[in-house]
Amino acid sequence: MKLKYLKEDLMFLKALNSPFKPFKLKFYAGKKAIGTPYFFPRKVVGGMFVPKKIGFDFVSLGWKTKWRDADYRFEWAPRLSFVFFKWQIVVMVQAPEQDHYWEAWLYYERNTDKRLPKWLRIRQCREEFPLLWTVYHKNPKTGETTDKETVDYYNHILKSKYLK
Repeated sequence: MKLKYLKEDLMFLKALNSPFKPFKLKFYAGKKAIGTPYFFPRKVVGGMFVPKKIGFDFVSLGWKTKWRDADYRFEWAPRLSFVFFKWQIVVMVQAPEQDHYWEAWLYYERNTDKRLPKWLRIRQCREEFPLLWTVYHKNPKTGETTDKETVDYYNHILKSKYLK
């Protein structure tokens, strides 16, 4: 693997030294059950995909842009998978409010002015990439909407010293 691609694949580690809360690692050990990302671990043999019997897979942060270059959409979290016949061990990255976390972090990393201090870059994020969502609450018995609230997800994903 070329160093350039490895650097891009591991770019998500920069989140640990950023204004965003540190992510945690989640572990799975058991029968093959975790995709990498869409399918169970597999390889190509003779032009066909076959299940991987033994091997490692590393999946980097999965994301895409939607309507414009800075309109980030989270797809999957980084993970490392080891398969041994029908068994699998997986180490997965788990961030708080995962979709919002990675989309905002991508904006912070790729679209804010790196010459500015972190707190100003976060201010730029909040202004240009807001995470204000309206959440509707339903009555579990009737299914009717009972109330709604506006949630600023930056309050859930940033370290406390970077909150307003």
